[in-house]
Amino acid sequence: MLKGFYTATSGMLSMQYRQDQLTNNLANSNTPGFKADQSVTRSFPTMLMQANNAYQSPNRQVVGELPTAVYLQEHLMNAQQGDIQQTGQATDLALVQGGATDGAAVFFAVETENGIRYTRNGNFQVDLNGNLVTASGGRVLGTDGNPLQVGNESFTIQPSGIVVVDGEEIGSLEVVVADDVNDLIKEGNGYVRNDQTDMQSAYNVDTVTFSVQQYALENSNVDVTSTMNEMLQAYRLFEANQKVIQAYDQSLEKTVNEVGRIN
Repeated sequence: MLKGFYTATSGMLSMQYRQDQLTNNLANSNTPGFKADQSVTRSFPTMLMQANNAYQSPNRQVVGELPTAVYLQEHLMNAQQGDIQQTGQATDLALVQGGATDGAAVFFAVETENGIRYTRNGNFQVDLNGNLVTASGGRVLGTDGNPLQVGNESFTIQPSGIVVVDGEEIGSLEVVVADDVNDLIKEGNGYVRNDQTDMQSAYNVDTVTFSVQQYALENSNVDVTSTMNEMLQAYRLFEANQKVIQAYDQSLEKTVNEVGRIN
């Protein structure tokens, strides 16, 4: 009987984790460049139930399968392109991706205190040193590996990524490609990192194309309506497993209090 108790408990935990993931998606629905997470729920390997005396027979009789529990196996990043919104701000940049997009995505490269990180959030600023930086202070990199110094907001970035200041080309905006976004690890401030492989410069990858739109931002790709429906579904599944546990609890209480009672 306790096997069902454990199964229901694992179901509650899985739905709790899923609810947390959906809540995070919803909270970032207005964050530029945010990529929604998708969860994958799987069951533990099933156990074969056999007759009690099956071990005595060479031809053991299989009674059936017993699913023991479910678990949230992994979070997958949705790499789908978000809508582009015009802002009129020179420091706002949006990446528009083309070519093969099956699992691959392009990112801005940023120098942070913890090393090189990557982001789709192009809501940049110009710091006191003339560097193009993120909201958290990370310095946006050029293709030469150095921070881009644009001086002030009177600069132009062409769709090809070339940066022009006072009529002169000073370099190109570094854009990298992740072959599989599921290799990326999300961090705070809209950053991701890749511990699996080195990120290639998108300028050297033929299968992926991109353009840079200045005065624009990429919206998050979170579908608010769908996310709220999924949250409601996860809550109902959590509640259903909770009722199963309550039923087991009542059965156990009845067993403890009544079985073996002498009238």
